[in-house]
Formats: sequence, structure tokens, C-alpha cells
Amino acid sequence: MNFSRPGAIDLSALKQPAARPAPAATGGAGSYVLDIDERSFQTAALEASMSYVVVLGLWSARAPQSAAFNDTLGAVVNSYGGQIVLARVDVDANPPIAQALGVQGVPYVAGLVKGQPVPLFQGTVEETEMRRFFDELVKIAAENGVTGRAQPVGGAPAEDQEAEEPEDPRFAAAEEAFMASDFDTAVAEYEKLRVQYPADVEVAERLARVKWLSRTKGADLQAARAAAAADPGDLQAQMLVADLDISGGHVEDAFARLLDLVRRTSGDERETVRERLLELFTVVGIADPVVMTARRSLATALF
Repeated sequence: MNFSRPGAIDLSALKQPAARPAPAATGGAGSYVLDIDERSFQTAALEASMSYVVVLGLWSARAPQSAAFNDTLGAVVNSYGGQIVLARVDVDANPPIAQALGVQGVPYVAGLVKGQPVPLFQGTVEETEMRRFFDELVKIAAENGVTGRAQPVGGAPAEDQEAEEPEDPRFAAAEEAFMASDFDTAVAEYEKLRVQYPADVEVAERLARVKWLSRTKGADLQAARAAAAADPGDLQAQMLVADLDISGGHVEDAFARLLDLVRRTSGDERETVRERLLELFTVVGIADPVVMTARRSLATALF
């Protein structure tokens, strides 16, 4: 299982403020399986993943193996008793979702934790292996503060389900701007909060993530790599590639690129790179072992 943190694919294009119809229930009372589409993706997948783990199962009726795999996938998800919800997506009816996730074939399964995809596997896998993936996904979610349980479809709320905490009103303006893809306003609102609450870790994390998403949205990876290769001294070009490497899950590569820049620069340039590194440490997660290693390397590079 080659993953240790939520991925960073930008799904903002699928966040639609228009009418949001309820997703279709599948499997009857007591089931945790839903069929969703583009219109219900935001509420049933992105927003839901802030409270509990969502697994996206992309399939196609044109691929018999994919359609048959749905039953196995649903049975395993249901066995978790609400820790995981399966949101099934028919890629033929909803191609933008498949495109946003970069899906090359079905079945394709990815987790969602706090709105960020965690690629799991493509193709069919045995039930034992699937459970290993899901166990690790639940662990990742818990490390990121997502520990809730979903209500069964068509049934009463789970007895042990914790009451969902209301969204912190401090973040309302910033989140509204972010949902509208107005990154400049979202960053400005979080900057205000950082001044008011300089020791608040959640404010720092939200600010770092929004700034990073604003830099990577719409960026072309190949063009960015070409620009960085053409001019190794171009700080902005090098830092953009690092941002995009984080998006693609190449965290070690991103940190190595910026650490090399720290070693090769001085003065204001070095400080700019150092600040970007610290910001990306926050995006990835300060407790991540890769971040801890990079922090030690940064300290060595600076002193």
C-alpha cells in the first residue's frame, strides 16, 4: 500500500453551488452505499468526507468485471458499520469526475479524507487486500481528525454516532470564498485570522492549504518542469514544480528540490524558499515522517 497521506488532486471544479439533489440509495436500510453524480458529488462526497471516510468507486456498465466488483466493494464497506461510505460513480454518465481523478480504467477506487483524494487501487483486488487498504484509509482519516460514523442509508442513526460539531464560524467567510474558487479572498480572510490567532494550528493549516491550492490550480506540470529545467536559478519556477509534486504525491521530490535551493541561495532568496518549505510542511502534515526528516535537513542546510 503505497500511500501515507491524503492526495492533493484539485476537485474544486466539481463543487457546484447549484441545486444539490440527494444521491440515490443502494442496498436498502442499513447499507452505506450510495450512487452519486456530478450534482450530488459535493454534498455526498466532498462535504461528507469532512466528517467520515468516503470511498469513491468508479465503474462502468460497459465493463462487466467492473459492474460485478460493485457487490464485493459494497459488502466490504458495509462491514465497517458507518466508518466508511461507498459513493459509486458511473463514469459513462459522469465523465468529469473520472477526468478530475485522472482515471484510466475501471474499476477505480479512491478514498476521500477532508475533501482530498487518496488513490487506493485500480482493477479488482481480493477482499483481504481491500480490507488492508480500507484499514489504512481509516487510520489516515483518524490522523487527520476524521473519526465520525455515517448514518445507514434508509435507517436510523447509529447509536454510537457522535454529534457532528458545527463548523467554526471564524472560517465562514474564508470557506465561502474557497468554495467559490475565489482563492485571493480566501487567503486574505485566513491571513486576518492568523493575525488574530497566531498560535492557532488549524488557522495555519487552512491558510497553507488554500495558498498552495491557489498556486497549483490550472498549472501545467510539464510546462512547469520545462521552465524549471531551463532556468535552475528561477525560484518561482522551482517552487511551482515543488507545489505540483506535492499535488502528485511526490513529497520527497518536492522537499529535495527546495532543500537544494536553500543550499544554493542566500539572503532574501533563501528566506523565500525556507518559508515555502515550512508552508508545504504544514500542508503535508507536521507529524509526517517525511516532514520530520526534511525539517532536520533544512536545519542542517541553514546552519
